[in-house]
Amino acid sequence: MAQLAHHVFFTLKDRSDESIENLLEACKKYLDNHDGLVGFSVGRRDRELDRPVNHDFDVSLHTIFADRAAHDAYQVAERHLQFIEENKEGWESVKVCDSLID
Repeated sequence: MAQLAHHVFFTLKDRSDESIENLLEACKKYLDNHDGLVGFSVGRRDRELDRPVNHDFDVSLHTIFADRAAHDAYQVAERHLQFIEENKEGWESVKVCDSLID
């Protein structure tokens, strides 16, 4: 069965280092250690890689789920919903990319 990769790219209203760090910590607090999660990483945009494709986000979240069912359970998990509720006001935009991986 294919795993599901769930990648999220956040652009913040306040693009300061402090706001970026706050979102990184919130991701670690609320989005790691969910059932069925087999890979988790979160990071900030590398500002030294000055390419147009890299200017559209501040924080990237990368999660890999064992399967689609684990991803679907994560989407409605209390901690995931709490993360959204507590942080959404600071987001200018969010881009989500999901893919099945072997």
